Amino acid sequence: MSPPRAVVLVEGHSDLVALQALAVRRGRDLASEGVDVVAMNGITNTRTFAFRYGPLGLGLPLVGLYDEADEAKLRGGLAAAGLREALEPDGPSRLGFFKCSADLEDELIRSLGLDAAEGVVDAAGERRSLQRLAGMPAQQGWTRTAVLRRFLGGSGRKARYAALFVAAMEPGREPEPFSALLDRV
Repeated sequence: MSPPRAVVLVEGHSDLVALQALAVRRGRDLASEGVDVVAMNGITNTRTFAFRYGPLGLGLPLVGLYDEADEAKLRGGLAAAGLREALEPDGPSRLGFFKCSADLEDELIRSLGLDAAEGVVDAAGERRSLQRLAGMPAQQGWTRTAVLRRFLGGSGRKARYAALFVAAMEPGREPEPFSALLDRV
């Protein structure tokens, strides 16, 4: 088995699922193209994975996705692994690391649209679960988007709905960070 030509670092499994689903929508098979997508199981593992695959390790080109709130952790991890450019103002994007405005779920909901996202939940047979969550006292006063994001975070739903949301998306409505990454590799 030959080494990959590039490695994509993503925070978790749901990011991996969404990225691969978007690639398939574009008619691409990242693995057969020599692109490994690696879920790091948390942004705090950036240094470990960037060190393993990047310039101080296997010397492979790295790209990736990260959540806006985690930018400092990403920059520090990349810099510690030999990618000092990450510390410069546009460093992450120049290196091929693209920022999700809040997180994966936010990007997918905005790209799909709130009504369509709730329609996917309905089609998946979980409308009552979403309605029950929305009716709980702790969620009173929350926006529909906030309730949906909370719903997606529970019971292992992130990866399942990442794939379902991508499948329901209209062509050309992919989240910008994911499109930019796929254009880069």
